[in-house]
Amino acid sequence: MTIQDAGAARPAGRPRSEKAEKAILEATLDLIGEGMGISELSIEAIAARAGVGKTTIYRRWSNKEDLVVDALATLKAPVPPLAGESVRDDLVTLLDQMRDESGHVRTKCVMNIALSESDRYPHLFEKFRKIAIEPRRAAMRQVLERGMASGELRSTLEIELAMAILTGTMVWFTKWGDTSDRGPELAEGIVDQVLAGIAP
Repeated sequence: MTIQDAGAARPAGRPRSEKAEKAILEATLDLIGEGMGISELSIEAIAARAGVGKTTIYRRWSNKEDLVVDALATLKAPVPPLAGESVRDDLVTLLDQMRDESGHVRTKCVMNIALSESDRYPHLFEKFRKIAIEPRRAAMRQVLERGMASGELRSTLEIELAMAILTGTMVWFTKWGDTSDRGPELAEGIVDQVLAGIAP
């Protein structure tokens, strides 16, 4: 495809600017991280912080909720690659990513503030769950199902309950526990304790 062809295929309006999009997403996260709730957040405030016009934002997002979802989703790294050689190693990889993300002060602050308003914005957080949370849950579910099939885990294992135990324990530690002296071994400890109870 030639440059001219690419230009002809582009929808009407100015070309999308990755720099502008990044500035808008960062401005949204900055404002939330500074304590501004989603209900207080406005397109005007985001535009002013990002140094763009409101039309630049509306050209990319039809409303504030969609923008906030995309901004929150950038705080979540892609699902890490899993070796697929042992249930233990793959679970440690998934939990350690949770621990690592919680170590970023800005990420932790933004997520705490944003999720505290989930009852007021159920549509927003349902979209966020599908974009950022469900892919991780699907990966963990596949690891546990593989373990049941291979005999590494009990064939009668309640997968949803096991997932809640694994992730819930990590969430507890990263929110309220003392993780200052616990690095990757925290994930290993959680997985080993849980596996002791769900192994054959």
